[in-house]
Amino acid sequence: MAPLRWLGRTLVVAPAAWLWRNVLAPAGRGIGVAVVWLVWYLVVVPAQWLRTYVLAPLGRGLGRLLRGLGAVLGALVRWIVVVPAVALWRYALGPAGRALAAVVTVVVRETGAALGHCWRAAGIISRALCRFLAAVLRWTLVEPVRWVYRRVLTPVGQVIRDGLWRPVRQALRAARETVRQTRREIRRALFGAPREPEPARAVVPRREPGGSGARTLGKTSGRDVSPPARG
Repeated sequence: MAPLRWLGRTLVVAPAAWLWRNVLAPAGRGIGVAVVWLVWYLVVVPAQWLRTYVLAPLGRGLGRLLRGLGAVLGALVRWIVVVPAVALWRYALGPAGRALAAVVTVVVRETGAALGHCWRAAGIISRALCRFLAAVLRWTLVEPVRWVYRRVLTPVGQVIRDGLWRPVRQALRAARETVRQTRREIRRALFGAPREPEPARAVVPRREPGGSGARTLGKTSGRDVSPPARG
């Protein structure tokens, strides 16, 4: 294995390292410097020149042109749209609107006043009409009904009460009393007279014997005491 390693280093590695150090590396550095030089002078320098002498002046010109167009358009819009609109509002629409508002205010106020007068007049007319209808109703209905009640119905009611209803009530009361008596008589005839309740016996308080006097039957302290009579 050692002879193979020595042979590989001698025949492959050493020549490859010499080739890289002495040929490829210097050639790569030269190629890199050449590429950088070419890029700088073929790309960067023309791009800087183009930006400095073409694009920047063109951009500044376009900016000035756009600012000028904007100013022109603004002036046109101001003098064609804004100023006429302001003048129209200030000298035509504003006064017309104020006049219209004043007219509407006057019309609304006068209309409200007229409606108020009409409402008050309608109230007066409705109150007068209600009073008239109330008077008509009173004299055509209430007063006749009241007169009929006082002059006709009340006397008739009194006559009916005194001449008919009161005798009928008395007759009904007498008939009920007669029926009760008849029932009592029938009950007495069938079952006999009910027993009268016995009177309660008088309660004589007991007296305790006292002193030297002797208690005798039927006599107490010289007075006769008789037993209570039975009813």
